[in-house]
Amino acid sequence: MTSVKKNSSNTHRIENHVGQKIRERRTMLGLTQQQLADLIGVTYQQAHKYERGINRVSAGRLFEISQVLGVEVSFFYEGLDNNQDAVSERQRMCLDLARNFTNIKNEKHQDALSMLCRVLSEQALSSDPEAA
Repeated sequence: MTSVKKNSSNTHRIENHVGQKIRERRTMLGLTQQQLADLIGVTYQQAHKYERGINRVSAGRLFEISQVLGVEVSFFYEGLDNNQDAVSERQRMCLDLARNFTNIKNEKHQDALSMLCRVLSEQALSSDPEAA
């Protein structure tokens, strides 16, 4: 009985991981859940359930999602062996930053923001003796 429970738990962990990777890639491309849903021919609710690991993603659907998101199917399993289930708060912030950056339509604003990040990064490196 315990091995069945462990397998079920492991399966759920994998489904969550795959869903997180779908959300991560979608966000990096600046797509909404609705846009992803439209591209793969499902409802918004279904796309949401895939990302949350509530509904399993079939092999065929995962292949379709990989095509739409421009990655290999193996991308969704990367990092699975590391047992890092949850996206850290820092990773979530970086994904949010990338998504918001892609929503900026003015290239001059994008360039200015990129320059600001570069300057702040260089300033942090020069003021931190341990970073050198």
